[in-house]
Amino acid sequence: MSNEKNHVSENAFVGENVKFGNNVKIWNMAYVGNNTKIGDNVMIGSLAHVDYDVKIGSNCKIEGLVYIAPKCIIGNHVFIGPSATLTNDPYPPSTKLAGVIVEDNAVIGARSVVKAGITIGKNSVVAMGSIVTKDVPSDSVVVGSPAKIIYTRAEYDAKMKDWEGSSKY
Repeated sequence: MSNEKNHVSENAFVGENVKFGNNVKIWNMAYVGNNTKIGDNVMIGSLAHVDYDVKIGSNCKIEGLVYIAPKCIIGNHVFIGPSATLTNDPYPPSTKLAGVIVEDNAVIGARSVVKAGITIGKNSVVAMGSIVTKDVPSDSVVVGSPAKIIYTRAEYDAKMKDWEGSSKY
């Protein structure tokens, strides 16, 4: 573990052979399993559970109560909202596991659930509460149960910009 500006709460659990980049923050009662690799500038929120053999890129924010199953791979600049769940067993209790792949710049909203073996494409957004049962193409926004494409990432970004510029709230 690099000690350069890392903050791991004394209430957090960090397993064996965990590799940290620089400026990693792990908050209260979070769990990081064995053989996990975490890049630079990553924040893992309180009560999050990052299981064993997970890879997390740099500049990621993983909010509280998130569950990331073993064998998942998270790219760079990824945001995962509170209570989202990434699974690794499409037919529980199977003896064959497959993690979720979340590519660079993706956003996964609060309380979303992603089925094992799914890829969330680069620059894509999974809306809060969605249940993802199929791969999400790059640059798309999905919503619902099961999640379906509703518009592009460019449209999402425009809506965010309008929201941020509005006087509402």
